[in-house]
Amino acid sequence: MASGGLRRIRPWLLLAGVALWSQVTCSHAITASAADPARHRLAQIDAIRTKDHTRFLAMMAELHRDADSLTPYEKRYMRFLDGWEANYEGRYKESIDTLRGVIAEAEDDALGTRATATLMNTLTGQGKYAEAYAMATRAADTLPSVTDPVARFVLLANLSQMLTFAGQPRVALEYADMMLKATPPGVSRCEALVQKVVALEGARQLTSDSPELRETIDVCKTGGLPLFSDTMSLIQIDRLLEERKLDEALETVRRITPDVEASRYFPHLVDLSSARARIYEAMGNATEARKAALATVAMNHPGDTNEALRFAYRVLYSIDKAQGHYASALEYYEDYVVQDQGYLRDANVRTAAYEAASQHFRAEKLETEGLSKENRILRLQQALDGKAVETSRLYMVVMAILLLSIVFWMVRVKRSQLRFKWLSSCDSLTGIFNHQHFMTESARALRTLEKRSGEGCLIFLDLDHFKQVNDTHGHATGDLLLKHVVALCKGQLRKADLLGRLGGEEFGMLLMDAPRLQGTVVAERIRLALAASPLIVDAGTVSFSGSIGLACTDTCGHDMQRLFRASDAALYRAKRNGRNRVVVDGEGDDGRASPASIASAPSRAS
Repeated sequence: MASGGLRRIRPWLLLAGVALWSQVTCSHAITASAADPARHRLAQIDAIRTKDHTRFLAMMAELHRDADSLTPYEKRYMRFLDGWEANYEGRYKESIDTLRGVIAEAEDDALGTRATATLMNTLTGQGKYAEAYAMATRAADTLPSVTDPVARFVLLANLSQMLTFAGQPRVALEYADMMLKATPPGVSRCEALVQKVVALEGARQLTSDSPELRETIDVCKTGGLPLFSDTMSLIQIDRLLEERKLDEALETVRRITPDVEASRYFPHLVDLSSARARIYEAMGNATEARKAALATVAMNHPGDTNEALRFAYRVLYSIDKAQGHYASALEYYEDYVVQDQGYLRDANVRTAAYEAASQHFRAEKLETEGLSKENRILRLQQALDGKAVETSRLYMVVMAILLLSIVFWMVRVKRSQLRFKWLSSCDSLTGIFNHQHFMTESARALRTLEKRSGEGCLIFLDLDHFKQVNDTHGHATGDLLLKHVVALCKGQLRKADLLGRLGGEEFGMLLMDAPRLQGTVVAERIRLALAASPLIVDAGTVSFSGSIGLACTDTCGHDMQRLFRASDAALYRAKRNGRNRVVVDGEGDDGRASPASIASAPSRAS
């Protein structure tokens, strides 16, 4: 259950960038606005967003009380700060709407660029990658024309971060180097160094001792930017864990815990708890690892998908499995799979969105450059035919609604048909083929084998003393045992093999392209798996075994009825000779050939 060699970019590395933009204008904006008291006040509020967030909120409340006295630009600046704060607190829809309003009113200035950068990060954090990368692609095209030092710095930072998140760390590293050179006077190098470290992390070029990582932590601490030094420390913890430097990793966790708790920045809090769980697990301290993993799960909300949860569920699964708590371990494994698949799905969407945005922008640019005259003619024609276009659009909307209704109805009908088909062919308790469907599919498969001269084996499995399980532990436990047996059998079968419940505690398996020796080995493996895997329930452990009869096409041919009778007779001999054994048709009890007639085999008892 290791996390594997693929190094993942954490979502909080992106979201931390929302706070990063706030530092860009600190001393630069304060100095530039000193002559204007109102703007100077706004720049001071802007400068303390992450340094002293409590004071920032208090000053924003005072600013809103004085909103009537602000100029239009100052009100727009205030709304930008509102949009940033909404993102920081997780009110993403409000943040997106507010920032879009600021951008709609903006001229080509630094505030408009900052609002665009923050909006791109908010959209990316919410998984709206198509719009985010479309904005980023257009912003990259405008970079040569951006002369304002603050706007250029913000744009470079945003592009570096967005490209890292899209799986383009090489290009992101180039933007980070440009950002270092373009750092405005009075602005800490911390922000640019953070982007460089994140790009190096995405490019798998980072270790716990990398000079870039240690330098960035020191610069951010010296510059009074704990949020970013904590981000770098969390990356360092990941590297220490991967390098198995567990004592150093735990010490780093303890060192940054006060700063992380003081910032109350949720992504850092949950990732720190997850890191603690992984460290203790690697140290063999299952108690502390479980405690930290459960704390990580408790911090999140239903439906959340993130790397911290993925690690936490993996730790919980590993601990419960090692301690023999198989039921809870299975539940944690299912949660782990959801988190793992959620990340992979999200990564694929990000990459696809970036590629689509880049291709669309290139095509759009070529079209704009090559067809400018034709576009002007088309716009004139569109203006003349406006009414006709509105009518056709309405018609298209009506047709689209009708088409969607038909598709929806067809989907529902198809789902119902598939459901009924499943119910008619599968056993409702175990989910495998029922008796009739197993016999039908097996006969069809045998005919296919016969056409290509393939060999196959039919296995009959009957649980020993199953009635005693029901009488002793109850029918609910008996049902759990049947499901458990199906899971064990599936673990020994291939994808092409067939499995069905023939009735009660009896199961049938058809091994495709399996000669007699291979079929005997598989049957023995199934018998050993059953004997070695007791069912664990609240009331205790339920041990059980199974008797197995096997018949092969090399002696019985490819006729399903003959194979059925032969397997049935072999199963009867297995139960008659003491149960918990495999008997192969055509062999005596001592393994030698037996001339017993298949047709005369008596019926067996449970």
